[in-house]
Amino acid sequence: MDFQLPIFTGLPFVLMLGCIAVLPLFAEHFWENNRNKLIIALILGIPTALYLIINNAFGIVEHTILFDYVPFIILLGSLFVITGGIFIDADYEATPRNNTLILLIGGILASFMGTTGAAMLLIRLLLHTNKQRTRKVHTVLFFIAIVANCGGLLTPLGDPPLFMMYLRGTSFSWFFNLLPYWIFVNGIMLIMYFFVDKYHYKKEPADNINKDKKEKQPLKITGKLNFLWLLVVIFAVAFINPNTLPFMKENPYYNFLRDGVMLLALLLSLFTTKKEIRLQNNFNWEPITEVAYLFLGIFLTMIPVLLLLEQNANNIGITTPTQFYFITGVLSAVLDNTPTAVTFYSLAESLFRGSTDANLIAGIPEIFMQAICLGAVFFGSMTYIGNGPNFMVKSIAEQEGIKMPQFFQYIIKFSIIVILPTLILCNFIFFHLFG
Repeated sequence: MDFQLPIFTGLPFVLMLGCIAVLPLFAEHFWENNRNKLIIALILGIPTALYLIINNAFGIVEHTILFDYVPFIILLGSLFVITGGIFIDADYEATPRNNTLILLIGGILASFMGTTGAAMLLIRLLLHTNKQRTRKVHTVLFFIAIVANCGGLLTPLGDPPLFMMYLRGTSFSWFFNLLPYWIFVNGIMLIMYFFVDKYHYKKEPADNINKDKKEKQPLKITGKLNFLWLLVVIFAVAFINPNTLPFMKENPYYNFLRDGVMLLALLLSLFTTKKEIRLQNNFNWEPITEVAYLFLGIFLTMIPVLLLLEQNANNIGITTPTQFYFITGVLSAVLDNTPTAVTFYSLAESLFRGSTDANLIAGIPEIFMQAICLGAVFFGSMTYIGNGPNFMVKSIAEQEGIKMPQFFQYIIKFSIIVILPTLILCNFIFFHLFG
């Protein structure tokens, strides 16, 4: 842009976050209607976009909508629809060991089928397994932290910020170097979950435990053809990009080829999956609709915030890996983690442009790339809006009758107590003790 944005342009984003945080507490009936979420998103988003367009920033708004928001929703939507056509029918004993095992499997799958795919595939299995238990909110919270966020660290398919780093030149195999961080953070949270669930398991009424032991059901998977459509989506994300198809560099609209393949997989899933399977999954469009409406407002209103950040980057004084880790992380928790990661990658690239360091990853020192990736992925679990699947898991759990904590309750009662200390310890050990 040719001019410095005034600070007030960030107000719509603050109001958008405020609505997400406050309205469920004080206007619950109003907020339940997704149409009202869309109205608020448009009321805050359209004036923001018009202001930017009037000030010669049409290209930025266009890029945000067409090349950030649309692919984001298509990816989430395709994974949501496809995994919603796979019914994993099992009812194991809802013991701490079995629940921890489900979370572990989900954390592993998250890196290879995306946090959205893994979360949508396993959340219903987890809820079905725990249907006889009354104490299960903590299980959903740890599921969001591990499966919907921290598990998706090991490949560019795991989380959109990593894919953006991949498109900027980071090799596919480099992300496997993040395995020690994956083991440390997910390992600590799995251990914590096991003991927390063990505590709650002992508090369950004896009748519930006995009923749970009797009502066991072996694993049965229906809708298996959807695994093929899932592979199509994974293939599209991994290979239909400018790195593997150089002609796509000629025109950004060629990226719609990838999006078109994902939409095709979505449609094939809809047409080839029996209606009964989706009914068994309690599948409906409300969770993805909620995400689409809310993130439309978030993507539009956060444009000025990210521009302000870029325009003032040289004055911010962010120069160390620890600073990149925490500031990328904190902003990823309240912004969408994908554009936040891209912004701080651009900042790092400008700081180290012309560097003769031999150990550069996509033009920046490896430790800075690690800090950006870790901050974006891990801190996405700090709030419901940090990563797309968070809201979807919350919505599905609530449809199953689980009273989930609202925005601030999630942060105060879970994020600050469980997630943040783990992430601080991760930084201390890897960036200071052994860095």
